[in-house]
Amino acid sequence: MAHNVTLIPGDGTGPEICEAALKCIEATGVKIDWDVQQAGADVMAAKGTPLPDQVIESIRKNKVALKGPITTPVGSGFRSVNVALRQSLDLFACVRPCKTYPGVRSRYQNIDLVIVRENTEDLYAGIEFEKGTPDAVRFIDEISKAAKKKIRPDSGLSIKPISVSGTDRIVTCAFEYARKYKRKKVTAVHKANIMKFTDGLFLATAREVAKRYPDIAFEDRIVDNMCMQLVQFPEMYDVLVLPNLYGDIVSDLCAGLIGGLGIAPGANLGLGGTALFEATHGSAPKYKGLNKINPTAVILSGVLMLEHLGEKEASERLEAAVAAVIKEGKDVTYDLKPSKDDPSAVGTKEYAAAVVKRLQKGR
Repeated sequence: MAHNVTLIPGDGTGPEICEAALKCIEATGVKIDWDVQQAGADVMAAKGTPLPDQVIESIRKNKVALKGPITTPVGSGFRSVNVALRQSLDLFACVRPCKTYPGVRSRYQNIDLVIVRENTEDLYAGIEFEKGTPDAVRFIDEISKAAKKKIRPDSGLSIKPISVSGTDRIVTCAFEYARKYKRKKVTAVHKANIMKFTDGLFLATAREVAKRYPDIAFEDRIVDNMCMQLVQFPEMYDVLVLPNLYGDIVSDLCAGLIGGLGIAPGANLGLGGTALFEATHGSAPKYKGLNKINPTAVILSGVLMLEHLGEKEASERLEAAVAAVIKEGKDVTYDLKPSKDDPSAVGTKEYAAAVVKRLQKGR
């Protein structure tokens, strides 16, 4: 029986790398009925919104989605479609494995870390007040009085909510992941030394959750120290669980350890089996239509999706095929070559074709 999966190709280079990923996923032999839905900058003009209601409805119906990168304007324009999807569907956990694949150009070897990022709270909750608006002026006055600290009147405001319930479920998710995949340690990352009532609450709740998992080691690290530790001693860490903003930053740092965002997949998980799989990187619109972008991150997101669908054997075969193509180093995109100027680099389509060929050889 075929699996019903929502496909959001995205914008920029999203459609072409999604097309490459689909060919690889379909080459595993797993039957999938794709429900194609459009979101992002390319549909803004036609629909008046970058995230039409039918996209959310499709994911709610199918429970599983694969998404290409979607552009998020910097400083103006519409808010992030990625954040809106996570909040609308309560996809509270973002799981980002960061794993070394031999053949990828990197300063590090044998990295195997998992980032578990809270998706719905913290500064990404989107509770902001623009400088000079009546609400901003009112809140500046009220907060200044309540906190007995002066806030400059020309400030914009962002609210950072962190709850016991939100923290409990993300830390529980991290420990359950560690237990399922036989990981040895969970590290909670925070800034509780400064933000005692938000990050302090995150840390206190994480410590309570850890008591329910005596079989798994637990520790905590302050986020700035964690960044230094990851650069110096990445082998000391295993599963990291973080509030939203730190999770975003640290997951990119860990992607840097393994060679870049081009090989960093992600899974956004909610209750009841709802899941959205996507590459960690952005849409790179300047490369649109050039058949140049590395599709590995979306393909590996497909690996995570197949496992989620219960297609473990197909998931393992697809990951092995990707790893083999990268290790061989012949049919890979420019960023996976020893030099970015290597004339033997292939395009997005050719790279995907090499993965498909490797899959077919192994069947």
